[in-house]
Amino acid sequence: MIVLDREEMRRTVMRLSMEIIEKNKGADDLVLVGIRPRGVILAKKMRREIERIEGVTLPLGTLDIARHRDDLSEHEREAEFSGSEIDFSLEGKSVALIDDIMYTGRTARAAVSALLELGTPRTVRLYTLIDRGHRELPFRPDSAGKTIPTSSEEIIKVHFKETDGDDLVILTR
Repeated sequence: MIVLDREEMRRTVMRLSMEIIEKNKGADDLVLVGIRPRGVILAKKMRREIERIEGVTLPLGTLDIARHRDDLSEHEREAEFSGSEIDFSLEGKSVALIDDIMYTGRTARAAVSALLELGTPRTVRLYTLIDRGHRELPFRPDSAGKTIPTSSEEIIKVHFKETDGDDLVILTR
């Protein structure tokens, strides 16, 4: 079942981008950090949208959280680690942390841990395209494009034009 088609996803990315600007009261001291892998693609789309709206190109970083995951063995964490790419200071910045799907909260916990190893931002706000519920930890996005109550047997797949040929979100059982 298609949850978001191409046009709905475009509008959702636009709305989330505007919410980032609104919550930050503009683009001053704002940086975007996408959680590897799929949050990075979403962050790039949001960066383009913010550039269109505000006329500024924000710094964009890639955050690898593999070493901070508590649901992987040590061997799995090392095998998955590709490294973070953040070539700007986080000190005193407002970080918009971006991922495609919010589920148990374990990715958000790992992301905050990884981010704080790299600096001390003024604020960290989490933005996700989809919030599907089922929290195991007390994390929630500051804004989600769409909240979809799911069962644990259901799967949400976010497809991006850049990697999958089209922008859409699919729910399967």
